[in-house]
Amino acid sequence: MSHFLAPVFEVGFFESDAVRTAVIVGAAVAVVAGALGVFTVMRGQSFAAEAFGDIGTSGGSGAFLIGAAPLVGFLVFGVLAAGAMELVGIQRARGRDLATGIALGAALGLAALFMYLDSTIHNTTGVVVTILFGSIFEIAGSTIPLVAALAAAVVAVLLVIHRPLLLSTVSPEIAGARGVPVRIVGATYLLALAAAVALCALTIGSILSTALLIGPAAAALRATRRPGRAVLLAAALGVAAMWLGIVLAYDSYYWPPRGNGWPVSFFVVTIVFVVYLLSGVPAWRERRRAHAATARRAFADDRGTPHRATAG
Repeated sequence: MSHFLAPVFEVGFFESDAVRTAVIVGAAVAVVAGALGVFTVMRGQSFAAEAFGDIGTSGGSGAFLIGAAPLVGFLVFGVLAAGAMELVGIQRARGRDLATGIALGAALGLAALFMYLDSTIHNTTGVVVTILFGSIFEIAGSTIPLVAALAAAVVAVLLVIHRPLLLSTVSPEIAGARGVPVRIVGATYLLALAAAVALCALTIGSILSTALLIGPAAAALRATRRPGRAVLLAAALGVAAMWLGIVLAYDSYYWPPRGNGWPVSFFVVTIVFVVYLLSGVPAWRERRRAHAATARRAFADDRGTPHRATAG
């Protein structure tokens, strides 16, 4: 078996503690991202997810400045941003965009300050790359319980609110008429989204976190319109992209020039992008068949011949 796996897994892959931690954390994050991502795409709040990722830059750099874990900073700033967006107004699309823009602008200003202080006070620039683009191989094994607890909490919240959330996503007016507390459900979802983005930022970086959240979900919704199936498919696609990205990133240390390696975030984002493109192939082929059928019917009409369906 090792002989067949040798071309895929480099020496020491299965014995590495960093790899085992990355595999566990990456899978947990991908499942949460897939679940939240489907509702994010359906609600048209991809911009809010992107904003949470950028806002997380402030939290991660601020956490490093005071010696705290980056995940804590990602989470705290995400929750604060969610609260600020709720206060400004998230009921309608225009209000959501306005609230997101205000919170994003303020957070990016803080990010610039914190990163400047990180580079001057601590005399290091590596933290900027880690926060922006992630470094899943550097996640400590002691972080696994925190990640698992946070992921389980997000999934539990989604299980509780998924029915009213789905109804309010399809039609807020009908949901309100049926007694659904639309604002409370939306605010709860927003907090869960902030936590999911924080987990994504921990693995592939704050500015790339949206790719893991939106890409698999968008591909899944192209394949099926049923939300339950889309959630499961998005989670599976996210886990596959994460694990394949980990394998390729580990193997890249043995590619020329040896000893450098490529970041996991690059592979994960690239795989997600390719998966999204491929998910559109069936619909493209269906459109081509429909267009060809229409052209054949038009040609038959021009020649005055009966259609095959009505001939005889």
